[in-house]
Amino acid sequence: MKIKSLLVASSLMLISVSGLSAASLIEEAKSLGFASLPKDQKGVDEILKQNGIKATPFSLEKAELGKKLYFEPRLSKSGIISCNTCHNLGLGGTDGIAAAVGHKWTANPHHLNSPTVYNSVLNNVQFWDGRAGTLADQAKGPIEAEPEMATPAKLAVQKISSLPEYVKEFKKIYGKSGVTFDNIADAIANFERTLITPSRFDKFLDGDEKALTKDEQKGLRLFIDKGCVTCHSGVNLGGSMQAFEVAAKYKFSNLGDFKGDANGMVKTPTLRNVAETAPYFHNGAIWSLRDAIKEMGSVQLGIKISNSEAKSIEKFLHTLTGDKPVVTYPQLPISTEKTPKPEL
Repeated sequence: MKIKSLLVASSLMLISVSGLSAASLIEEAKSLGFASLPKDQKGVDEILKQNGIKATPFSLEKAELGKKLYFEPRLSKSGIISCNTCHNLGLGGTDGIAAAVGHKWTANPHHLNSPTVYNSVLNNVQFWDGRAGTLADQAKGPIEAEPEMATPAKLAVQKISSLPEYVKEFKKIYGKSGVTFDNIADAIANFERTLITPSRFDKFLDGDEKALTKDEQKGLRLFIDKGCVTCHSGVNLGGSMQAFEVAAKYKFSNLGDFKGDANGMVKTPTLRNVAETAPYFHNGAIWSLRDAIKEMGSVQLGIKISNSEAKSIEKFLHTLTGDKPVVTYPQLPISTEKTPKPEL
């Protein structure tokens, strides 16, 4: 009976210690800047305000219009490329290739990889060089860029204005200004704001100590102890400008000519859904998540991360794979005689 009591007491003690360990890890993660994803658009607004990012008021009507425009191939000169081409919502919000391919089958001239669109509203900056501060500003870039959608702003407005259904919708939402390039980008940005993907890691941060397994918690512990949190922190575990090649030369640095912004800073990619967004790095040169982890240890931290350590960290990173919002492919307006013809 005494032995049985001791065993029960020991079991309870282990549970208590285990629970305390998980609880302390949660508190430490929060103290280092980790935060769970916002539950609604009010929460998104709060994060934008914290980051000093201005955005127009969100509305479901804007988001629905933006969804159509996100899938609208006529916003490209060829009539076959949409935002979803490079930021495919069925492929983790990316295109699954090393360098984006655009108009006339042109590969990105800088050999830049397409970042995920999921949770991108929570980034401090947009584009690899951080040149855009908002999703609306970001949306304009690919539409006009010759190697991407190749549609000048004036032509984009002309195309959308040739479709009565769009004209009516823009007038209802934006009033007298109607179809403008700014409003096109704003609508797309409002749709992209809805692409939030809550994961088991968010449940863990919110206090569910069993949301992560012991092995996954061990991976998080290593992620913190190795110093990965230096750049990959905040609600998006990335999304801010950081120095690159801090400790060593990136082994594929000669692939493409991208060197960051004027100060050599690079936007740190979000790690949310990272298990779904291979290949990795700005030039998409590494296809294995485990190899990417080890390369970051060398390049950024000046340490060697062993294969077993990388495997453990990788287990944690898989907990960042989130639930995707259900997006129904929209039925788009039929072209009219006034709609500019595609140019291949």
